[in-house]
Parts: sequence; C-alpha cells; structure tokens
Amino acid sequence: MKLIIAYIQPHKLEEVKAALAKAEVGKMSVTNSLGCGAQMGYEESYRGVKFEVNLLKKVRLEIAVNESFVEKTVNTIISAARSGQIGDGKIFIIDLVECIRIRTGERGSVAIG
Repeated sequence: MKLIIAYIQPHKLEEVKAALAKAEVGKMSVTNSLGCGAQMGYEESYRGVKFEVNLLKKVRLEIAVNESFVEKTVNTIISAARSGQIGDGKIFIIDLVECIRIRTGERGSVAIG
C-alpha cells in the first residue's frame, strides 16, 4: 500500500480529478495549500506598495492505493497536471503501513478498496 501526495496547480484540479476518475481512481482527499518551490514567488504592488508573494496557492491531493495502482495513478496525475511550465507541482510516494476502514473494521489493502 502506498500514499501518493501530489501538489498541483489549482486550475488543474478538475482536469486531474476527471483523469483519475477515468483511470478508476476515485478515492482522494483534496486540500488547499500554500508553498514555494523553484518558482520562488513574484513581486506585486498594492496601492503603490510593493511586496513579495513567495507562498503560492497549490492543491494537495492525497490518494491511498494498492501497489497495482501506483504507476497508473502517478502517470495519470502527471499527464493531467503537466503544463510544461515551472510550478506544475510535485508527487511524493510514501509507504502506507496500515489502513483501517472505520465502518467495517477491515484492514490493509481491502480497506483501501
């Protein structure tokens, strides 16, 4: 079991969700987040006062999958979220030690679904 964490551009969320649904990956958590990476932010001006914006809006997806779905999920996210521009995002894959479905008490890969 793996936990896939992806940070993507907010405007790509609907495209990524649609692509994941088509790939039969429908269970995920979505959170708005702020972060900075290679983009390093940008400078903005408000009423003549300049300020630096270095925490940019991103969307964080968390998807728990069984081993057989890892590559399929990652490739789907990449193909739907990629624009070719700096700031497209990152994907992290973490070993998932345990998963428990609260309703039934099922554990492991059957709990992921």
